[in-house]
Amino acid sequence: MESESKQVQQKLEVLDILKEAVTIYVKNINFIIFNLLTSLPFFCVMVYFEILLQKTLVETPEIIKSLRFYERDYGFGWVMYYHPFDRRPITVKSFSKDYLPDLIQLGFIYSVPLHVLELCTAVVTMDLASKLRSEENKMSLKQMFQASTDISIMKGTLITSLYMLFLSNCILLAFPWIVNNSYMFFNTFGCFYFFMVICSLGVGKLLLVYVEWSAIWNMSIVISVLEEIYGVRALRLSYFFSRGNQERGLLLMLVFFVLGLCLRVSCVSLGCYKGGYGIFLQIGLFCVLTTVKWLSCMVYFYDCKERKMEKKVGEKADEDLESAS
Repeated sequence: MESESKQVQQKLEVLDILKEAVTIYVKNINFIIFNLLTSLPFFCVMVYFEILLQKTLVETPEIIKSLRFYERDYGFGWVMYYHPFDRRPITVKSFSKDYLPDLIQLGFIYSVPLHVLELCTAVVTMDLASKLRSEENKMSLKQMFQASTDISIMKGTLITSLYMLFLSNCILLAFPWIVNNSYMFFNTFGCFYFFMVICSLGVGKLLLVYVEWSAIWNMSIVISVLEEIYGVRALRLSYFFSRGNQERGLLLMLVFFVLGLCLRVSCVSLGCYKGGYGIFLQIGLFCVLTTVKWLSCMVYFYDCKERKMEKKVGEKADEDLESAS
């Protein structure tokens, strides 16, 4: 009983994981510089992606309105109509010509260049952070770049990330599928408010599932980097280590999801996508947040692994005690 209580006390909670991740990030100035330099390609692509994404989000209500009220009479082309008091024509954007190409472009950027660049940044960051964490030594900036050139780990982790990308995209596609089918079903019977309630519940539940599973997927990336186990084996091992820790994984990923959402919403509300330096500040903070997220996933993996190993050793000791008695 005493050993079990000690294990419970030693178990890292979400705040402990975040504190350790932030400590790893800020305790070495060379590591911060290294991370900033390696994140530059990801930063540049993210600026373009975020501007296009925020612009699309702002225009989404207008597109939905045009589809709802004008599709029956005018199809998916440009619609010209007049305000009852202002005779100047108002133009409603086309879904197929203006909205759909942006969606395809966003999907491509998210799935290919942005995903690959974030993965490369995550791999070199976690690989170097694990060395700094285990050896407790201070490396020069030159030594950091020399220690982050293992291409085999990058290739293997890419295989794991493809599984992760496929699974995450399947769930992301489920969001518009739920909204569209719920709207078509309840709109037929004129139950718009009932549609809002059911749709909110369905999207909320799916969001929790996505956040919880993202903890498993992210840990599989960590396993590929630190243990050099790739693909389905990494996902299976991640699921094994996550069993009994789902609540911590959910809360940990929820913290970063909420912080990222707050950054994006604040930037949209301030109109940063229209120009200025606000978008660069947002992406800079987002890159730092992404780095802390991967460091937190690394700390979370180490803690889950230690818990499993301690449990396994404890079970083996109990078996030896029973056999001896």
